[in-house]
Amino acid sequence: MRSDSVVARGGLVVVALCVVFGAAALPARAQDAALAERVDELFAEYDRPGSPGCAVGVVRGGSLVFSKGYGLANLDHEIPLTPSSVFYLASVSKQFTAAVVALLAADGLIGLDDDVREYVPELPDYGRVITIRQLIHHTSGLRDYLTLMSMAGMRREDVHTDEEVLELLARQRRLNFLPGDEHLYSNSGYFLVSVITRRVTGKSLREYADEKIFRPLGMRNTHFHDDRTMVVKGRVTSYAPTGSGGYRLDYWANFDKVGSGGLLSSVEDLARWAANFYENRLSAPDLLELMHERGVLSNGDTLDYAFGLRIGTYRGLRTVGHGGSSMGFRTHFLRFPDQRFTVIVLCNVGTASPAALAERIADLYLEDEFTTATVASAPRTDAGADRPPASLPVARLEAYAGDYRSEELDVSYTLVVEGDRLVLRRPAAAATRLVPLGDDAFRAGAWTLAFVRGPGDRVTGFTLDAPRARGLEFVRR
Repeated sequence: MRSDSVVARGGLVVVALCVVFGAAALPARAQDAALAERVDELFAEYDRPGSPGCAVGVVRGGSLVFSKGYGLANLDHEIPLTPSSVFYLASVSKQFTAAVVALLAADGLIGLDDDVREYVPELPDYGRVITIRQLIHHTSGLRDYLTLMSMAGMRREDVHTDEEVLELLARQRRLNFLPGDEHLYSNSGYFLVSVITRRVTGKSLREYADEKIFRPLGMRNTHFHDDRTMVVKGRVTSYAPTGSGGYRLDYWANFDKVGSGGLLSSVEDLARWAANFYENRLSAPDLLELMHERGVLSNGDTLDYAFGLRIGTYRGLRTVGHGGSSMGFRTHFLRFPDQRFTVIVLCNVGTASPAALAERIADLYLEDEFTTATVASAPRTDAGADRPPASLPVARLEAYAGDYRSEELDVSYTLVVEGDRLVLRRPAAAATRLVPLGDDAFRAGAWTLAFVRGPGDRVTGFTLDAPRARGLEFVRR
């Protein structure tokens, strides 16, 4: 009788505990539902018929606590975006390429301070060693290969082999700066990692990353897309607005260069990657520490850039992340390491701002943990926007007209005078008006042309500077 009474009382205790914990769980579930509704509000503009949009994930520690798709993955077939939709990640890929470098070093196949020319002897000897570490930290001085491709008229929607890209890099006679002297974002370093990986392992970057990273982490829908003919289940297409309320396709099906980009993945798979930053299930025990090692310049200045990751702060909290932009894809991966909190925003429309959206999501979930208030961004201004461009008489402009050749790019440009304007014509691009900046200097979009004169004050060539490729020499023919 006594034992039955104890059991009965024990049963009442269990029931009571369930009631207590159930009551405590209700507010938590209500809070999660309220947060989900507020995230829905952030993405309301995409959550409508006929619109591309974004897939979103929120990760706490090792758990994906919120995930949802807004808009369509494919407008032709009206396929909705979901957390399992497979996006082109653009430069978010770089942290995985950098992780491959760390794993190669852990396996003793490379040294981070090895001369890149030990593995890629095709590169010129610039008189200063370029190390693999400098490739990763964007301090190598190598001109950006995507910029060079554009300058050379190599359209990304066409088919180009890795050998063609490597030949383009090998033709570059100069660097942007001496290795280690500056930090300038360059996709060339990460492309070269794909070349180095194949040469030291006998496996492609895709195969090595799958073996060492993706399979161990269960990232089944993730791969470096180095085969343009491959069918990919759940693949997302990207778009740009037409200006009339609709959308046009903005997607290069033939572009298959990897390392600097090229990773295909989903919100669900990236949540597994986010969780690994706190438990490291991969084979290198020092991997996570190395991934967060910031670059250092020759003068001792420390960068905010680590191994494919940018180290920063947001509202007083430490952040680690990276964004990506290519075709109509806009992507962002943002971690708050001290809070073990990650936001993933993957969009397939070029007007999206995933970095800002990721921060707005963090504002909601970490509201009580920030130490500073939200600061509104100052409106961007261009001090010279209202300034009329300098004008030159037609006789002056005619002195620049002619054909110019760059051996580094293996391409020719033509300058012609049309009316009262000097116009640049180049392969695989629309004609561009040159805006005078001063004596023998012109602007063409983001490019600057500085003309050179020889005997008799005749124009003999020009030097072309772009944001990521400086000092390209063109000689007048």
